Formats: sequence, structure tokens, C-alpha cells
Amino acid sequence: MLDAYSEIVTRVADELIPRVASLRVARRGGESGGSAVVFTEDGYLLTNGHVVGSAGGGVADFADGTEAPFDVVGRDPLSDLAVLRVRRDVPAPARLGDADLLRVGQLVVAVGNPLGLAGSVTAGVVSALGRSMPARDGRTVRMIEDVIQTDAALNPGNSGGALATSTGEVVGINTAVAGVGVGLAVPLNGTTRRIIGELLHDGRVRRAFLGLVSTPAPVPSGLAERVGHRRALRVVEVVSGSPAEQAGLHPGDLLLAAAGQPMRGAQDLQKLMFADAIGRPVELTVLRNGAMVDVIAVPAELSPTSG
Repeated sequence: MLDAYSEIVTRVADELIPRVASLRVARRGGESGGSAVVFTEDGYLLTNGHVVGSAGGGVADFADGTEAPFDVVGRDPLSDLAVLRVRRDVPAPARLGDADLLRVGQLVVAVGNPLGLAGSVTAGVVSALGRSMPARDGRTVRMIEDVIQTDAALNPGNSGGALATSTGEVVGINTAVAGVGVGLAVPLNGTTRRIIGELLHDGRVRRAFLGLVSTPAPVPSGLAERVGHRRALRVVEVVSGSPAEQAGLHPGDLLLAAAGQPMRGAQDLQKLMFADAIGRPVELTVLRNGAMVDVIAVPAELSPTSG
């Protein structure tokens, strides 16, 4: 008889091991590996962008001993996600959950292929939520927000594999090892589902940008009740020639709202910066020298040299 903890982990393992493939990707000077999660019935897999890099395809190995070539459908370095398609029938897709519902201390199970050891399972807890992790696309560096931190053991090769809840729903794509007992996963939530949808449809993600660097900061106590939130974004830097500079934003401004939405953290702004925001005026409300000021900015399209 298994104890309750073991029953949970073994049930999740039984469900996900067939749905997590081991990847072989040809690189200059050799071959690299990683993992990927089946997420549609017609052969689409989800993995990390850094697992496939600039490669156009590779080979996916499944738990039943079969293998099949795959093509890279699209990749987004700034979320570290990529979509692949396998040229054969695949196992039934994994069930995707919502990382926004996770709580610190919650049990999670990681399934992947660390160090080439296929079908490996580790378990742990959600150690923290809301972490940030840098991602790079050419000269552009962007922080992936709301990254999941877990103490479930992760090693090279786990990247692209599943991080799942006790019910077997995949809520993250394991992406990095930050130290002993510290693993990070890209969350699967409304924002990343939109990214996945754009990769499926267009093979890439078009983004808008304002050209500002910000950091979370408290809203002055007297104003917090008026605006309805206690955190906002302090403008640290404004990129020269950017839409933010043209709109008159300055370092030191406290960004309270954008397009009528409260700006409590960097992800709130990033949620607005997709293709449909390019070239469309957006109202920004900032606190400057104790006064609330409304400005209009017109986001431009983000390019690898936009910064």
C-alpha cells in the first residue's frame, strides 16, 4: 500500500511520462537534449526556446520507445517558449492548468529527461511565486515575470519538461536551475497561452514596446485608497527616442495605470504590449511631483535592437 503522498506522485507520473518527450537537437559541434510536452492531439509539443535555439528541427523520443522527427513551428526567446510539431501520431495531450492559481507550499511534480535519463520524475513544492528571470533576444533583454520557483530537483535536460500539480495539470515549463534546490519554470497562464497561440498561428510573437525600464514601488498611502492599489511601477530609465520619451515620461515618474488598468507589477504592463497595441494610443496615468498626470503614448513594434 502506498501512502497518500506516494499515490499522488505516482498517479501524476503515470499520466505525464507518456506525454513528455525527450528531444535531440543537432547543434554546431554536437547534439543537445531537452524535453517537451505534448499539448494538442495533432502533434504539437511545447518546450523552451533555448532548448531548440536556432535549429529548425530534431528528433523526439517517447516513453513507448518510438521516435519521430519534429519541426520547430515557432519560438519566442523573450518568453523562452517554443512550439514543435511531430510528424506522427502522439500520445493524448497533457492537461494544461493555470499557474495564476498556484500557492506557495503547494505540491508539484516535475517530469523530464535530465542528463539523458528519460522519464525522470521528481517532486517538491512551490517555493516562491513572482520571481523574475532574464531572457535575451539578440540585443534585447527582457524579464520573464511571475516565474515559478520550486525545490523539485531539476538538472540539464529537464528544460522543456512539465511542472504539474497534484492533479496532473501542467502549470509550468521547467526552464532553469538557479542553484541547489532552486529550479525555475515558465508559468502557463493567460499571458503565456496567448504567446503559444501566436506561435501556432504566426510562428512568432509580435510585441509592442514603450521604451521604459521600471521597478515595483509602493503607492503613497494617501493615494493608495484613491486609486485602489498599493503597488505601482517606478520609471527608472526612459530609452532615448522611444515612445515613452516622446510621451514625456521621465525617470522618477510612478506609473499608476495604463489603458485604464492598474499597473501593480511589470507583468501588468507586459500583458498590454502585444501586437494589437502597436501604433494605438494608450493613456498612461503617472504620479509626478505629488500630482497625477495623464499622458498619451503610442507603442512601437519591438525589434531585436529596440532595447
